Amino acid sequence: MSVTAETESKIPNEQRAAVYRAVNDVRVETVTVPGIGPGEVLMKIDTCGICGTDLKKIHTGSHSAPRIFGHEMAGTIVQVGEDLEGFAVGDRVMSFHHIPCGECYYCRKQTFAQCETYKKVGATAGFGEPSGGGFAEYIRVMDWIVRKGLIKLPDDIPFEQAAWIEPVNTCYKAIELLELKDDETVLVIGQGPIGILLAALAKRKTPHVLTSDLYAERHAVAAGYGLDHPLDANADVVAECKRVTEGRGADVALLAVGANSLITLAMNAIRPGGRVCLFAQTQHGEAPFDPAAVCMDEKTLMGSYSSSVAIQDEAIELVFSGYRDGSFDLTKLISHRFSLEDAVKGIDLASHPVANSMKIVIQP
Repeated sequence: MSVTAETESKIPNEQRAAVYRAVNDVRVETVTVPGIGPGEVLMKIDTCGICGTDLKKIHTGSHSAPRIFGHEMAGTIVQVGEDLEGFAVGDRVMSFHHIPCGECYYCRKQTFAQCETYKKVGATAGFGEPSGGGFAEYIRVMDWIVRKGLIKLPDDIPFEQAAWIEPVNTCYKAIELLELKDDETVLVIGQGPIGILLAALAKRKTPHVLTSDLYAERHAVAAGYGLDHPLDANADVVAECKRVTEGRGADVALLAVGANSLITLAMNAIRPGGRVCLFAQTQHGEAPFDPAAVCMDEKTLMGSYSSSVAIQDEAIELVFSGYRDGSFDLTKLISHRFSLEDAVKGIDLASHPVANSMKIVIQP
């Protein structure tokens, strides 16, 4: 493997990691540092965000144990495998954990998240089933991820900003799917970190963006991203959407909260012929909605899930240029930083958000 003796000597045999053991059971343990093969890299994690999908897996038992979650990750290459060109020890990078094959039926239709290769996870801390591994010190990035999903970082982009590349891609995908027009009104329900991303990206398409949340503190953070029409979620959100649109309702509602009960609110808040996009509904179940609203009122209920390689370059440029000019500095969305030893505390806070908690990251 292409690695200097000096660097290789600094790579330990063991590492600390937050290991998922069972439903609601995550423990910080010592595990083996994964080995790498040809075309792969070993990456030392600097920053990994805690994502809502990680939390759902931990709390619902949807995935077998043991395994190590975490996928919003950025760090430094400490080892490169044989036959790998274009990357070297010391490169600052972020890694996607899903990359599609690019050839199957779903890829040809650009429905990349449904590709069987995409559904495979290509990054792992080497313990249990590959699951991203960002809640650890070191991860192995597999060859197909390295080829299309390992992104070099400019020196002026901090790891805390780069860790947002994957979630920004997922949000930008939803905004592009909606094909927003500049005269349309958009309602974003939920102003956690993802809701703010969705609303800020929507505002690049139309100035008419309404944001709904329970907490004034979150609206204050959102205001820093140009979101200037906050709605109190305890008030009549539907009435306000109609008031500002001559009685019609919003053209689009984006649901950035996982509560299925809010689907009805979103459907009621949009005009006839409008669109509702489910972004946070990643758990299977049943949810009531009025079928006549879809049929007679011609409202569209749609979904957007995970990232898209088709917009990868644009999303990366948004993250880089937005940091440089200050318009999209996402490090300001980070409210709490936890060491790996305190990762369980970070996961607990992310699982029980409070008014002043936004994005929570783990930094080994």
